[in-house]
Amino acid sequence: MSNTIVFGASGQLGQCFKRISAEMNLDIFIFPDETEGNILDVEGLERLFQFHRPVYAINCAAYTAVDKAETDVELATKVNVEGAKNIADLCSKFNVTLIQVSTDFVFKGDKASPLKEEDEASPISVYGQTKLDGERAVIEATDKYFIIRTAWLYSEFANNFVKTMLKLASTRNELKVIADQAGTPTYAIDLAECIISIITSGSTAYGIYHYSNEGIASWYDFTKAIFDLSDISTRVIPIPTSEYPTPAVRPAYSVMDKTKIKTTFGLQIPYWRESLKTCLSKINQQN
Repeated sequence: MSNTIVFGASGQLGQCFKRISAEMNLDIFIFPDETEGNILDVEGLERLFQFHRPVYAINCAAYTAVDKAETDVELATKVNVEGAKNIADLCSKFNVTLIQVSTDFVFKGDKASPLKEEDEASPISVYGQTKLDGERAVIEATDKYFIIRTAWLYSEFANNFVKTMLKLASTRNELKVIADQAGTPTYAIDLAECIISIITSGSTAYGIYHYSNEGIASWYDFTKAIFDLSDISTRVIPIPTSEYPTPAVRPAYSVMDKTKIKTTFGLQIPYWRESLKTCLSKINQQN
């Protein structure tokens, strides 16, 4: 029986849920389109909740254009804060458990050890602030929530760093890539499987959790791995952040401590290079 509504079903993570649902023959997901699942349309959302009577709602819908958000504050706030609040309000009203996907961008990124859930959130970008405000709106609206912060998401779906680098490599002999930002590349399929594990466990250990793949890398390391595993000869040149200024400031360090999510749900989390191999294989199959 379908009991889980996925908002943002056409985005990267939403498409991962669709893939897993099809491959595992899972009959638990409802995937409303962008009109039916418009998170800014409160009346439409209420009709959706009334009709389907879900047990869970997963909010993958987000404004994720990090640099554009610096000048498009109003829309970023509407989607990431008001949209999250709208879903959370209805989850509270209909006694639905909400899984809200959030980000490492809620942190400043000046810590030198893996980030824990209780560490102070102090965003340094508009995008990060809107995602933190969205978290706070969820916590204020409902008691039944899992907020999953993740980082450096990629997959065979939608636009992401892996696909961008592969595309650039087809037209460039060399690429300059930032080497002084540290984090963990995270395969969105792995994140989707983690969320499915939480749902199927029936757990009520509500709260904030961190999830990424295991290990640590810079964007330079990540790019080198993409090319090495794809037998691409494009030269990768490491550069500091200062040589590649962007409208939004990125956290310099966003490696996440995943102890809480692993111990609570008994998860085995793959190392980032292993998941990257899997993703590149899927991309090759598509091509």
